[in-house]
Amino acid sequence: MPNYLTNDELAHAKSLLDRMTTIYQHTVVGQEGLRRALTASLLAGGHVLVESVPGLAKTTAAQTLASAVSGTFHRIQCTPDLMPNDIVGSQIWNQERGEMVTQLGPVHANMVLLDEINRSSAKTQSAMLEAMQERQTTIGGVNHKLPNPFMVMATQNPIEEEGTYVLPEAQMDRFLLKEVITYPAPIEELEVLTRIDSGQMTSQAPVKPITLDDVRALQEARRRVFVHETLKAYIVDIVNTTRGAGPNPLPGWNKHVRVGASPRGGIALMQIAQAIALMAGRNHVMPDDIKEMRYGILRHRIIRTFDALA
Repeated sequence: MPNYLTNDELAHAKSLLDRMTTIYQHTVVGQEGLRRALTASLLAGGHVLVESVPGLAKTTAAQTLASAVSGTFHRIQCTPDLMPNDIVGSQIWNQERGEMVTQLGPVHANMVLLDEINRSSAKTQSAMLEAMQERQTTIGGVNHKLPNPFMVMATQNPIEEEGTYVLPEAQMDRFLLKEVITYPAPIEELEVLTRIDSGQMTSQAPVKPITLDDVRALQEARRRVFVHETLKAYIVDIVNTTRGAGPNPLPGWNKHVRVGASPRGGIALMQIAQAIALMAGRNHVMPDDIKEMRYGILRHRIIRTFDALA
């Protein structure tokens, strides 16, 4: 028998999520799609790839989310000369102690922002991949667990291509979501100017942040959100459609798609749908929960043909 969330548990989860939203909206104007994507990914224990031009509050959003959950935050600026040790850490000689000591790198934080991830080399991207997938780093042959919760938000600029390294499909698939954000609406941009002029951007949020224990409790609550077998079959149909199969195959699919989404796509759809349902105060998933972020979940998992890219 499913272990449904009770009304009291749902109310408590909703109150925690509302506090996170209040803190986020106090600092970041607009970008509601990004907020919901980050929150849902945090509940699902996944990572987010964000594509946008510079200056759209990506760093601020990541910092704000970390502060909203009382977590640690590190920003890593990716460059071609960035080495794996610069991210995961290294062993250094301690002159006073006369021995090698381990110095943990900036990836050891609750929220890590990898800015312009596609500017780092393949070797460095591989080190990031281990941290994202295994939730640990290896320094001097010793494994070091990453904090719990641990979340990576990576960014890439769609305009600049010179000096960049295309992310391999294996690494793209490790991101639960790929969110594409655009410029704010004029009314939102006006609100930004108003808040900066009044000093609200630097003022303290009106509510206290939640704790990391609260986040872990929310993640456990997300796992208990019920998904009916019919909706699981619906998810499988969506993923199969990207492979040119399923009950409603797309005409001319093979002209536009080389490889469809892997089973990770279906897992991500279910996990994000559970998170969205919890954010809405429900203990069960509805079809609209699956639909809301389906593009963000599948867009980076589908490998298109040259004709489709042209």
